[in-house]
Amino acid sequence: MGRQPANTKLSINTAVRRVRVRGGNYKFRALRLDHGTFSWSSEATSRKTRILDVVYNASNNELVRTQTLVKSAIVQVDAAPFKAWYQTHYGTELGVKKEKEGDVKVDDKKASNHIKRKLKQRLQTRKVDPNVLEQFSTGRLYASISSRPGQSGRCDGYILEGKELEFYIKKLMKKKAGGTK
Repeated sequence: MGRQPANTKLSINTAVRRVRVRGGNYKFRALRLDHGTFSWSSEATSRKTRILDVVYNASNNELVRTQTLVKSAIVQVDAAPFKAWYQTHYGTELGVKKEKEGDVKVDDKKASNHIKRKLKQRLQTRKVDPNVLEQFSTGRLYASISSRPGQSGRCDGYILEGKELEFYIKKLMKKKAGGTK
């Protein structure tokens, strides 16, 4: 019983339908999506970014092949919005080799002394996971979808970090090597 699944696909032709459900309420059925809001929890920020690829799904490999967006699917998202935020917040670029440790790259003509002091203080407390840093150099970040696109009409999630990122990197390496062990 019930309705057919939405099978939300990754496509640039975004299509979201409104469906009337029990009680006169509405759900938003996403048929095709290409963007979503993803949060970077260690930096406490979220940005709207493009979804580039579906790379892993624990429930079914068919969903990866058909580029289907479902909850807890692992996707690759564009790193540019997070890179831009990091540039403005810390005054230094991600994914670029640094010359000096305390080097703040702020335009001297536009920044006041207060801004320079604030950025210098932020640089002392910043810490980025090396695996995430490596992904920033490629321009693609691994993220997990935490919303249900077929129910809410949105594709929201979070950037993978720490042990969870290591786990999925191992899974993807196994998958690329051709082993199903």
